[in-house]
Amino acid sequence: MCGIVGYIGNQNATPILFNGLKRLEYRGYDSAGIATIDSNGISIKKSEGRLCNLIQIASSECGNIGIGHTRWATHGCPDAKNAHPHLSQSGAFAIVHNGIIENYAELKSFLSIRGFTFVSDTDSEVIAHLLDYYYDGDVIEAILATSSRLVGSYALGIICRDDHRLFAIKKDSPLVVGLSKSEAYIASDMQALTDKTRDFYILDSGEIAIISIVGGLPKIRVMNTRGKTIQKDTYRAEAEGETADKGDYPHFMLKEIYEQPAAIERTLKAQLNAPLPFLSNIGGMHIIGCGSAYHAALMGKYVIEALTGMRVNADIASEFRYRNPRLQSSDLLLAISQSGETADTIGACLVAQNKCKTACIVNVPESSLTHIASPMYTYAGSEVAVATTKGFTTQLLNLYVITLRLLQKRGDIRAKLLQDELTALPFAIAKALELEGQIKNLSPIVASHETAYFIGRGADYASAKESALKLKEISYIHADCYPAGELKHGTISLIEKGSVVVAIATDQALLDKTVSNIIEVKARGAFVIGISCFDISHVCDKLISIPQAQYTSPILASVAAQLLAYHVALARGCDIDKPRNLAKSVTVE
Repeated sequence: MCGIVGYIGNQNATPILFNGLKRLEYRGYDSAGIATIDSNGISIKKSEGRLCNLIQIASSECGNIGIGHTRWATHGCPDAKNAHPHLSQSGAFAIVHNGIIENYAELKSFLSIRGFTFVSDTDSEVIAHLLDYYYDGDVIEAILATSSRLVGSYALGIICRDDHRLFAIKKDSPLVVGLSKSEAYIASDMQALTDKTRDFYILDSGEIAIISIVGGLPKIRVMNTRGKTIQKDTYRAEAEGETADKGDYPHFMLKEIYEQPAAIERTLKAQLNAPLPFLSNIGGMHIIGCGSAYHAALMGKYVIEALTGMRVNADIASEFRYRNPRLQSSDLLLAISQSGETADTIGACLVAQNKCKTACIVNVPESSLTHIASPMYTYAGSEVAVATTKGFTTQLLNLYVITLRLLQKRGDIRAKLLQDELTALPFAIAKALELEGQIKNLSPIVASHETAYFIGRGADYASAKESALKLKEISYIHADCYPAGELKHGTISLIEKGSVVVAIATDQALLDKTVSNIIEVKARGAFVIGISCFDISHVCDKLISIPQAQYTSPILASVAAQLLAYHVALARGCDIDKPRNLAKSVTVE
């Protein structure tokens, strides 16, 4: 959520800022702006809505230093007044900010008493005015003094009218510095800059980057908030795999759905025989995540418990971190986050530090989570659509690999069966994708309703939860999910004639029970769409028949449900890749 980009060099900064912000659109935003330094000082342009609105009004801006921002509203409504960058009262500073300043009300009062006037409703504006308050001609001293007053999380890009350098400072929220032969950049995400450079400094909390151009070459100094210079190594980013281009696909989401066989194959090849030392001598497991990552955690719980008998808990990270969880030294906390920057997941992982082992499943090397927990990477490649698809299924694959390793350690004969099925999974997903035409034909039925219900048992329940989330995320249909056996305990009262129910039934051991629950909703007039590897057409109005699989069928069901959500959203004319109010990477609580 929110995106920062900055530039210093010999070119016009404006088109470079626009390009970086375009590459950050996937993070989710509702306003955008840029600030550049020209002969008249700092010039700021900003607008609400999509980046194209900003480009229309700001294309003529010029200057060789600039910062840009896409904002996802937290404090204050999503309009141009609250958009970043924010200008200090004297006009000396402009800032862009990701994060939340928790003591902004106190700071606002402090500054107001001293004559500062606020023009926005944001927490971020206090930063610009604090810089003004502390500025006596030394920008670095003003930044150090300002940072000492801020409570909360922040990644800041700063420019000063009187000092032709680019400044960046980080506390908790992600921020990187990119370096090329004759120019330098800052961004909240390496993806904003990988078309410009693959060489980065990854800032840690409490670090400040001072970036200048000397003799036509970029010069970068990194220091901490005590003013001490820090020597940092550069990180070389991998060359881009799947490109940030839709190709022949109408939407990134559909492209990424179809990239799943390749993403699964890459991840499996990397992880099948990779060392996983964090699995040694563990007595139990806590798997945490937010949103889709939590649904992956929930499915992991069902799969690992069912096959290994290990004690496994699955928790929403934002709940886990505040409930004083009982952790034993032999436990493993496994944190799942596509970006590796999810604030609640990082916070939960910090709670577990020094109490038990910690590991994480992430898609982004050198992200914040990898510095506090042993990483196990997915190899999903770039995922642009806000609603995750290949990110989710590669997380699931890693959880199945963990299950396989635990079985292998015990010499369980099922390990060979599971490994064979995982090896065949890319082909099975490709076969599931062949169902798109059939699923597209079903989509108008669901699209005509404002409510849909998803049911399942065991791992199918976790798959159903993710499937319901996909539908609500991109089609704005109110989609609820219930364990199928829970319906008769109250929620079946919601079912009436014509209600849409999507039933996932892939577990042979629970099939008869799930079929009984389908019959119950059918008796109340529901229109039932089944997703199953078994022939349950006799109890469904429509059946999506996925390939047969003993262990991984919930993954295949999730892929079919992704296609259903996509085509329902398409039928409803929704903004599929950038659904309203959502952010790809949630870096604040």
